[in-house]
Amino acid sequence: MDAEVWVAIAFVVFLGVLYRFGAFSTIIGALDNRSEAIRKELEEAKALRDEAQRVFHEYKAKFSAAEKEVEAIIARAKADAARYSAEVDAEFEGFMVRRRAMAEKRIAQAEASAMAEVRAAAADAAVKASESILRSTLTGAAGEALVTKNVANLRSEFN
Repeated sequence: MDAEVWVAIAFVVFLGVLYRFGAFSTIIGALDNRSEAIRKELEEAKALRDEAQRVFHEYKAKFSAAEKEVEAIIARAKADAARYSAEVDAEFEGFMVRRRAMAEKRIAQAEASAMAEVRAAAADAAVKASESILRSTLTGAAGEALVTKNVANLRSEFN
């Protein structure tokens, strides 16, 4: 018999001894315990994955809600900015209308003042010219009295 046969016989005897002393039941028990531990770890991993999925969907919903809220805030800000811009434009337009009216009033006052000054200067010039003409044409005391009286009348009429 060769060595290989003896190794095979020794191996079978070894397995028999292990079986007789309950080594197989210990090995099978250890494997069962290991498979149970692996099954529990898989169940725990599945539970954790389900929890992670739930949290993910929860945060995804919160994110969507936050995006909608941001869009609403932006829309409100744009509307407020447009309203404020319209108010500022209206106030500026009113300011410009008031300034224009004030400037036109000042111009009208300046024109009236200038016209009054021109009339007064024209009246004075007319009175002086009339006085000079009348003095040169009318002579004597009667002429002097007539010129003085008429010059006073002209001044009061022109002013």
